[in-house]
Amino acid sequence: MFYEGESAGQKKIIPGVKADMMGKYPLLPAFSALFFILFMRRVFLCHAGYAKEQLRTYIATICFYEPCIFLMTVALPNIMNLTFRELQNALASFGEPDYRAVQIHQWLFSRHAASFDDMTILSRALRKKLSETFEISPVQIIDHRESSEEDCDSPTEKILVKLPDNEMVESVLIASSGRTTACVSSQVGCALQCPFCATGRMGLRRNLSAGEITGQIYALNNLIAAKEPERKITNIVFMGMGEPLLNYENVIEAIETLSSKNYRFCLSQKKITISTVGVTPEIQRLARSGMKTKLAVSIHAADQQKRHSIMPVASGLYPLKELAVSLAEYTSLTGMPVTLVYMLMKGINDSPEDARALARFARSFLCKINLIDYNSIINVKFKPVYSATRDMFQRSLMDSGLHVTVRKSYGTTINAACGQLATTGMQNRNNL
Repeated sequence: MFYEGESAGQKKIIPGVKADMMGKYPLLPAFSALFFILFMRRVFLCHAGYAKEQLRTYIATICFYEPCIFLMTVALPNIMNLTFRELQNALASFGEPDYRAVQIHQWLFSRHAASFDDMTILSRALRKKLSETFEISPVQIIDHRESSEEDCDSPTEKILVKLPDNEMVESVLIASSGRTTACVSSQVGCALQCPFCATGRMGLRRNLSAGEITGQIYALNNLIAAKEPERKITNIVFMGMGEPLLNYENVIEAIETLSSKNYRFCLSQKKITISTVGVTPEIQRLARSGMKTKLAVSIHAADQQKRHSIMPVASGLYPLKELAVSLAEYTSLTGMPVTLVYMLMKGINDSPEDARALARFARSFLCKINLIDYNSIINVKFKPVYSATRDMFQRSLMDSGLHVTVRKSYGTTINAACGQLATTGMQNRNNL
């Protein structure tokens, strides 16, 4: 028995049958219901005096055709959703050596093979076995919107990505000062339910597999290349939908694939940023992992009570005192600063006392601070601050000896900025 993205929280797969088949093939129950209705109609007609031979013929027809329809709609497990260890285990069950997993992984995530027949380095027998056991189903871009920015030659783009089970996530391409940043999702929705975030209002549907995370990057890079062949993704930020550290295993495996030196797409881990609300156990785990990625923490308030009022789930699970200890340990072990992201909201967290509280919190470990404006969401009460308030807040922090940057928000007009990602709007536009 194989598993599709077990570490990503997905359902188990019985060989040859997808667990989410009903979602992917919604007409299957309708076919079964239709056959049942017609069958019962024949039974009624038989009892009403029609020939029993007709009934026997009809039963035979059902027994033949309904399984055929069922078999035609069954999908195989998606090999791209297997972790590398699961791929190794699957090939071991075929009696194949360990290096086969390396070869197949390269064909899938470097050469981007569309079928097993493309993997000519493998024997015909193995290719046949793979095609009988798995399918190759990459993610698909099905829509995107563009927003022109004042200081950029290229627009900010919000992309709607369809996953193999028909779930949707949004990704963003941001072009600025000679680089192109891909903002990618790690979950469909989010369980943390921060009231100022559109993704949190969706709730959590499921984790993305490592293959789905890397698939976003490959799809976005291809989108860029189709328009500007000389341009490519130069930075990746896990600031899209979801909390990356609550999908730790798959996010780390995706980063390892994206930074593999012998793969066609290869990006230094130092160009990749993981953003979190402060999942302390996984921050400690990341500190010991040897990863060279950057870490950003969405803090938004440095007073526990106030943070609880705007981030109730995150602050309840990961209190500020514990978070400060974890961040101090992280910077000590890695030697790298943490970026504290602070979204200013009018009348909520923008007072001089809020600035002083943030300064006290930030002094306990190596860090820099990014101030960002609140990006409006329909039917949400929060408001952005005035520029004068933001400037005062920044000066107060700088006077405390902290490194502070005001970060520009990109894509606000297409709901692509921080806190605005949610698949509902784009799906409604396209009647998906």
